[in-house]
Amino acid sequence: MGRRVFFSFHYEKDSWRAAQVRNMGIVEGNTPVSDNDWEEVKKGGDKAIQNWIDEQLKGRSCTIVLIGEKTAGRKWINYEIEKSWNSGKGVVGIYIHNLKDQYGNQSSKGRNPFDDFTVGNDKKKLSSIVKAYDPPYTTSTYVYDYIKQNIEQWVEEAIEIRNKY
Repeated sequence: MGRRVFFSFHYEKDSWRAAQVRNMGIVEGNTPVSDNDWEEVKKGGDKAIQNWIDEQLKGRSCTIVLIGEKTAGRKWINYEIEKSWNSGKGVVGIYIHNLKDQYGNQSSKGRNPFDDFTVGNDKKKLSSIVKAYDPPYTTSTYVYDYIKQNIEQWVEEAIEIRNKY
């Protein structure tokens, strides 16, 4: 079992795709939340969601943002990215739009969520520091295999990058 990581993704649109990556067993991810549990957390409002995220991030060395069609710009994904970076965790993105969902569908490529952040006094775009990997395949099984072969290395690289800033 590799590093302990936090997976950030658009739950409603990409939970099926995210589950494929989380279940690879290459890195140890946060415990999947069931639909019912997530609904309970959401009922508690923004503070409850924030507390849940903060608790999930504890003890993690890296946040993997699984980038789907509508990931960028989402309030809680932005919170997870900002909180992870500011806590000194590695941050890396992986595009998952070409993984099939439960209905066998792929989606369109979303924009890079790291474009929305700047860091340092020089206001450098986070996307120029944090890597977002886009598997070079359109066939879902090839995308899956590519992610599985590389995810551990990407996590280590993200941690090294973060340690430089």
